[in-house]
Amino acid sequence: MAGARDRGMKGCASGNGPGAIAPDGSSVDLYARLPTWGEPELVHRALPPAASILELGCGAGRMTGPLVRLGHPVTAVDESPEMLARIPYTVTVRSTIEELRLPGRFDAVLLASHLINDPDRRLRVRWLTTGRRHLADGGSLLLQRLDPSWFDTPRPAYVYQDGLEIVLVEVRRPTSRQVAATIRYRLEGLVWYHRFTVERVDDADLDELLALAGLRRTEFVSADRTWVRADPLDHVGTDVPDGGAAGKSDFAATPTG
Repeated sequence: MAGARDRGMKGCASGNGPGAIAPDGSSVDLYARLPTWGEPELVHRALPPAASILELGCGAGRMTGPLVRLGHPVTAVDESPEMLARIPYTVTVRSTIEELRLPGRFDAVLLASHLINDPDRRLRVRWLTTGRRHLADGGSLLLQRLDPSWFDTPRPAYVYQDGLEIVLVEVRRPTSRQVAATIRYRLEGLVWYHRFTVERVDDADLDELLALAGLRRTEFVSADRTWVRADPLDHVGTDVPDGGAAGKSDFAATPTG
C-alpha cells in the first residue's frame, strides 16, 4: 500500500497533517516528495516510444515527471490546483476525472494509483469511460489495481525507504469486499495521516467494469497482474455512454500550465 493513493476516493477518504490537503485526503507536500516504485518504467515499457499520455489523477506528479523524462508528452489531470502547481514542466488540466472533456486524443490513458478500487462502482465506470473517450485510434488504457488477494488478509504493515516511513496503522472491513485503512507517513520529522476505503476488484469484476465503459482487457502488463492494458471494443465508437450518470455535464477543462 506504500504510496498507493495519489488521487481519488473523495467520499470515503480524509487526511490531516502539515500543508495543503487535497479533496481525497492526500497531502500535497508529502505526495510531491513520494518516490516511485518502478511504475513509470513499467508504463514506458508497455507503450511505443514517445507515446502521448493522458494521466488521470496525476496528484503532485509522482509519475508525471519520470514519464516526461522518459520521452512521453504527458497531459496531467487533477482537481487540486495545489497538486497541479507542483507540475510546471508539462500541460496540466484542472478537472475531476468524470467531468473531463478534452478535444484531443491520446496514445495512452493512465489510470494509476488504484483508482479502480474506489468503492463507488458508478464512479469507476465513469472514470473508465473518460479514459475510453480520450483514446486515439490504436490507443490503450493502462490501469493499476490492488492485488485482489491482498483483501483476503489485510493487516497493518511497515515500509521504510530513504528516510520515509509508511505504516498501515489501522485496518477495518466495512463489508466482505472492502477494506478501510489508515496510513501514517513520517518524513523529516513531519507526520501525515490518510484514511481511505478500497474495494476488491477481481478479474471478473474488472472485465464487467471495462465492458460498461466500452473497453476490454487485453493483457496484464505486470507479473503480479496488478497493471492491466485495456483496448476499445471494436464496435464502440468515440462517443460512449457516461456510465449511466444522470445530468452529464459538457464541462470542458481549462489547461493550467
